Amino acid sequence: MAQLLVLADANSFYASCEQVFNPSLVDRPVVVLSNNDGCVVARSPKAKALGISNGTPWFQIQEQAMEDGVVARSSNYELYASMSARMMSIMGRFLPGQEVYSIDECFLRSPWGPNKTMEVCARMREAVLTGLGIPVSVGIAPTKTLAKIANHWAKDHPASRGVTLWSQTEERYGDQALASVPIEEVWGVGRRLTRRLQALGLVNALDLRQADRSMIRHRFSITLERTVLELRGIDCIEDQPDANEGKRSGQIICSRMFSQPITGFDQMSQALSVYSQKACRRLRHQGSLCCQVSAFCASSPYNTARDYISLHRTLPLPNPSDDPLIICKAACDALRDPFDPRASYIRAGVVLVGLVDKGDYQTLPGLEADQDRHGLGMVLDEVNHRFGAARVGIGYGGIRGQGKGDEDTGASWTMRRELLSPRSTTRWDEMAVVRAS
Repeated sequence: MAQLLVLADANSFYASCEQVFNPSLVDRPVVVLSNNDGCVVARSPKAKALGISNGTPWFQIQEQAMEDGVVARSSNYELYASMSARMMSIMGRFLPGQEVYSIDECFLRSPWGPNKTMEVCARMREAVLTGLGIPVSVGIAPTKTLAKIANHWAKDHPASRGVTLWSQTEERYGDQALASVPIEEVWGVGRRLTRRLQALGLVNALDLRQADRSMIRHRFSITLERTVLELRGIDCIEDQPDANEGKRSGQIICSRMFSQPITGFDQMSQALSVYSQKACRRLRHQGSLCCQVSAFCASSPYNTARDYISLHRTLPLPNPSDDPLIICKAACDALRDPFDPRASYIRAGVVLVGLVDKGDYQTLPGLEADQDRHGLGMVLDEVNHRFGAARVGIGYGGIRGQGKGDEDTGASWTMRRELLSPRSTTRWDEMAVVRAS
């Protein structure tokens, strides 16, 4: 008997987290906004029922949304990460082989048959709901792609009570079960592939399952061929590193939009320093070195008063490094010469390129890597872990602003989160207060 794969996915995760510590939001439409309170990135079911779409700029719908009783919240990443870790811990107790795919979903492997697996998944779902207050949908199937489809089926069909076994769905609905899934909703089929597949007359998951796999591999890729096989019930997508612990093999990027434009290089170098240190922290965490440092910044494409400016430059390092001093300096040097002090920049970022494993890097004597031998990175990590993020850093990157809206520094350009809810699980001064009556 083929092993069953389980996909557990939290429903409207960001919005659900907001409702956990504020029960008054449970029966109200809730939306969570992106960085700088820009666009809608998450919606509660009641917000979806109002027709609010992800990606909608908040300023465009704010007036009508307020009339409809919509509650908006800034992205509370600290709260969501904490709730995610607790949710994954609970689910990992019920089934083995947990693979955290994203902040709100994970794959698990069941050693049991269909009936036992459904029973265990129902208990797991109940444990998450009662322990955290987060509703979860579960899809069970012989492949990851079908488990994804089963998971969406569980969300869309309340009669499933949050758990769907794909074999039962196929037995009841036949080919119509896959025919009801648009091609763009199949895991691994993006927007670009959707247009090409539709041009060939492949408009739903059933069409893709029945397509000639050789043609798919020849005209598209072996990756899409695997999707065809997965839709046929053949498990052929390997497990990936956990999203929380995953190792980046190509590049590490840290990028943000500013809450207000930056005009001088002094401010830009402050931002680049902060982003470089964040990227270096990820680099150290996965035990890698980088060979090149890229930095970029851009003005607003919607500012008609000035021409659009986009700067991007990559500097090679003399030797692979994980030293935050070397990487911060390289990021600033990359944009120093092309920087236009008259322009107003609204975003910037740092990219660490050419990643190599620190333990495997070997070269000739005298050409060794510029590793962080003074241990500065480790000291920064330990201090920030003990006393909170951005308590210490390189240059301006170590100055933390006051108030719960300032995560990185006290600079005026740091991310605006005017609608931030309390970080009840990670901050003593923001813990939820419960009063008995």
